[in-house]
Amino acid sequence: MKKPQTDPVIARNRKAAHEYELGESWEAGIVLQGMEVKGLRAGRASLVGGFAQVEDGEIWLHGVHIPQYSQARWFEGGSRRKRKLLLHRAQIDKIERKVNESGLTIVPTVLYFKDGRAKVEIALARGKKSWDKRNALAEREATREVERAISRRLKGRKD
Repeated sequence: MKKPQTDPVIARNRKAAHEYELGESWEAGIVLQGMEVKGLRAGRASLVGGFAQVEDGEIWLHGVHIPQYSQARWFEGGSRRKRKLLLHRAQIDKIERKVNESGLTIVPTVLYFKDGRAKVEIALARGKKSWDKRNALAEREATREVERAISRRLKGRKD
């Protein structure tokens, strides 16, 4: 009998969608050490404040918090150490070109398990100005209000 499939998502960076205009995204593997996988399975990781950089032809993830596994006797490195991301060479070159040409940044958006392996989704992002954020909030609120009005009208016709 198969195990019931649970939600493999460990952490989402919801703040990234508010702070940045997200563009193209990629799925990357993460090189983890020791008890970090068990720390991830405990489910308290945080992507807020995380970013990725291309250094010497490799992509490194900085500032992502993976908590220490409580049952571990020892834990190498810090909870916010830099971790190598695994991508194909062509993907790394494409990301590096776009970052250098357009002044974009690389942000992690989702951390999850896929087939028992930890994966992170990274996206190219451009920072939003404060007025962009206000416009996005206003548009979101307007669409919610329209949806509410439509649902009220549809409920009224069914009765």
